Amino acid sequence: MPGSMSSAGDDPGAQDAAESNDRLDGLIEANRPVALAIGEHAASIAVLGHGGISVPVGDLAGVVSRGEVVGPRWVWWSNDTAASLLDLDVRVARCWDLSAVHRLLVGGWTSTPDRVWAHTRGLDLDGIPTVQPVDLFHQSDDHDPDEPIRVDGYLHPDWSGGSWASRTSRVARWAELALDVQQFQEVALDDVAAEPHPGAARTREHLRSTALSESAAELMCAELAHDGLPFDRSVGERIVAGFVGPRPRDAAEEVIRLEELDATVLGQLPPGTTFDLRRPDQVKSLLRRVGIEVPDTRAWRLEALRDAHPIVEPLLAWRRAERIRTTFGYHWIDEHVDADGRLRGEWHGSDGAAGRMTATAGLHNMPAEMRPAVLAEPGHRFVRADLGQIEPRVLAAVSADRQLIRAAREDDMYAPVAARLGVERSVAKVAVLGAMYGQTTGIGAEALRGLEREYPVAMGYLRRADEAAQGGHDLRTYGGRRIRMSGATAVTMSAGDVRSRAAARGRYGRNAMVQGAAAEFFKTWAALIRARGRQLGVEFVLCLHDELIAHVADEHAEATALLFTECLAETAQRWGPQDGDPVRFVADTSVIGCWADAK
Repeated sequence: MPGSMSSAGDDPGAQDAAESNDRLDGLIEANRPVALAIGEHAASIAVLGHGGISVPVGDLAGVVSRGEVVGPRWVWWSNDTAASLLDLDVRVARCWDLSAVHRLLVGGWTSTPDRVWAHTRGLDLDGIPTVQPVDLFHQSDDHDPDEPIRVDGYLHPDWSGGSWASRTSRVARWAELALDVQQFQEVALDDVAAEPHPGAARTREHLRSTALSESAAELMCAELAHDGLPFDRSVGERIVAGFVGPRPRDAAEEVIRLEELDATVLGQLPPGTTFDLRRPDQVKSLLRRVGIEVPDTRAWRLEALRDAHPIVEPLLAWRRAERIRTTFGYHWIDEHVDADGRLRGEWHGSDGAAGRMTATAGLHNMPAEMRPAVLAEPGHRFVRADLGQIEPRVLAAVSADRQLIRAAREDDMYAPVAARLGVERSVAKVAVLGAMYGQTTGIGAEALRGLEREYPVAMGYLRRADEAAQGGHDLRTYGGRRIRMSGATAVTMSAGDVRSRAAARGRYGRNAMVQGAAAEFFKTWAALIRARGRQLGVEFVLCLHDELIAHVADEHAEATALLFTECLAETAQRWGPQDGDPVRFVADTSVIGCWADAK
């Protein structure tokens, strides 16, 4: 496996650490690109104009740590390399992640080496070759296994599949190819900067800053996956027991528990009445039996019907318990909480659409009921910050609407918007959110017309994004992320379906322009904290949309909270448009011992 930490004998082509350090001295420069590839037995460090320098994996930690004293920008194909370094107990300050920058430039989810390479060479992505068994229809292409590039310019599928990791010479070539791609991506940022863009002006330097923060986000993802979230197993199990009872001893007892859980709801009905509470259609029938007619059984709808019948309250409680049992119960704790008391999942720097960070193992949708189990370790505290009203503040920045920028100077920017529109604050909030999400009917519809009148620049920015998306034209966020709207497969649809599909694209497009920029702002902020907080021992343990949680020693907690605030102000200054007053961004920052203590 590429990047694995095999302890097998050194490949003959690898040099020892002393020789590698001697060769690298004077070649590595601060903040200059230096490629790193880690193979099965040897790694390679490539410097522009000097080729690759091979190092046995066993000596790599010392070589990279020595390089970190100078401070290069490590270049690699994906954060798998960062994960391999973490296994060696090595953390680097900065990188250029080819996969992350590819997603920024091209959009979408997929950023495998073969696609990244094909894009740099202007090759048809649909023509990327795959490994095929030799048979009557697929013959051997007589390809030199030590040559990564095919005669048609594509990366050979064996190499993109990991065969580069098997020999020192191939690892060196893989690092050199990474430098080639990085240089292409640098130039591609110039092309994006030259594209016409609505709203605030953006520079090539700003786009490059986005590429760096996206790369830093991938570094953070590797660290989040490696370090995990502090989680007290005993507290977690007590919480689960409070919902579904003690851990069942066997399958038979688990069946009894399910029946007991269901009885909390079905016991409100005449004896012998049975419904499958895990099927929405059956729940609708149950509610119809007691005189409640609903179009669906969503939680928010049932919440509004608490007083309609005594069965609604136990039904809501059943749903909470059922979610704990099936998604965040004993099996979840056993699978994801390790012996060191850390909850671990996989992290991704971009969701492929608007660019938010995502995670598995329930890290991004853990119910509030489980948060008391997220406890700082002895001698430590959590520093937690939640960005306030981030999306409307981002809209003010990226649209360069001076009236909306003025509103963002307030702690609560909905208040001045409401005063300007002459409506209640709650109505103004619904109108602003509706404008960003494409909701033009309902309580905020009249206020939305007021937004068009009072904030025409911001509303025009959203409208142009909506129209472009409806027309199937790709968009780019303020930070340069491509939002793919073109290339949809043609299908036979009625005129009404065509209009409906276009309207949905429009709503998605206008929101992605704001949400995507908000994700870029968040990652820039987090990257600054990570860089400035190394001396304080700041350890990120959770990035939840607009919420950031760090785990630090008690003595550094207050300094870290101050750092969060200082980096937020610096991010607003650096990230936003440079031709006017910066938009004011705010965050609710606190020092807590338990996630449940966050207000």
